[in-house]
Amino acid sequence: MEKIVKNQLPSSLEARPIAMLVQVASRYDSTIYLQTGGKKVNAKSIMGMMSLNLRNGDEINVIVNGEDEEEALKGIESYLSNEK
Repeated sequence: MEKIVKNQLPSSLEARPIAMLVQVASRYDSTIYLQTGGKKVNAKSIMGMMSLNLRNGDEINVIVNGEDEEEALKGIESYLSNEK
């Protein structure tokens, strides 16, 4: 399951927001990858996520596979869309 999500977090993804994103991804059993700018990383890897260098407004391809993929996709999309 894949979906393009626009990063709506208020600032570039630095250490704290990335750590929170990794925590959100880690709640799910599914494998979760984020892809942008030709780079694809495991959303549960803090080092991988730091290497993406995401910015506000970036379009991110969220790739999810597993038993709870729909719920996982919604969780990641909600976080990146800055929904409360």
